Amino acid sequence: MRIPESELIINGNGSVFHLHMKPEHLADNVIMMGDPGRIDILADYLSDIECRNAHREFVSITGKYKGKRITAVSHGIGPDNIDIVMTELDALANVDFQTREVKPEHRTLNILRIGTSGALHADIPLGSYVLSHISVGFDGVMNWYGNREKITIPEVEEAFKKHMNWPDVLPSPYFVKASPKIIDLMKDITIKGATISAPGFYGPQGRVVRIPLAMPHMLEDIESFRFSTGGEDYRITNFEMESSPLAGMAAHLGHNACTVCCIIANRYLKSTNTDYKPIMRQLVETSLERMASL
Repeated sequence: MRIPESELIINGNGSVFHLHMKPEHLADNVIMMGDPGRIDILADYLSDIECRNAHREFVSITGKYKGKRITAVSHGIGPDNIDIVMTELDALANVDFQTREVKPEHRTLNILRIGTSGALHADIPLGSYVLSHISVGFDGVMNWYGNREKITIPEVEEAFKKHMNWPDVLPSPYFVKASPKIIDLMKDITIKGATISAPGFYGPQGRVVRIPLAMPHMLEDIESFRFSTGGEDYRITNFEMESSPLAGMAAHLGHNACTVCCIIANRYLKSTNTDYKPIMRQLVETSLERMASL
């Protein structure tokens, strides 16, 4: 089936609409980061750089790390941007831009997203790394796609909504597992996480500045929630803004993806560390090493 021009926009130079990448620019192993400035930090470690593309918050490069081809792409802030980036990365991999048809052989991408996050328990220290084995979507992105139940954990979702007394006016939360392949790559240096992706930084993460919250006891209720799935026990560990649509869209599209976050705030202790760039650089180095091993 031919994908119409209006549904997948291809620029005049043959690049995809938002990312401005061409299919030949995409490596099988991808590192995603929110901040476009971090792409240049990662670029310091790469050789044989093939391209650098920039459009709005979307900056990408492809080069080699210890002989392994790697693409790095920034996605900006928020779950809506992940919908854009994941759709376009998959199109670059699996759509023929000449015929506008899906390629007969599926190409699988390995994707690791590096981010920052706020912890929800006192025993998760600043500077530690949390790996999102499971992501909890407050964002609603996956609710717009069909067959949601094939990639989510419905029984945990229902228990969570009951525990939280979830308001009908909010998007229905979804629970989705990350790729075991990427989890195995990073689990020895990280804390096992069940991570909430919120559609905002303030109210949706329980912060109050001047507007009162719809769920004033949200943080306490989240901290006390426990669940089991796949023979493992979980508690919700941290807040960020992108892991759930990444894990959900990757599962739908047949890619391996997971998020690892550096903890720069602890919501329980009300502490923060704004001088986290050296720790993030270390995470970039480690992530490159692990992704190059695939």
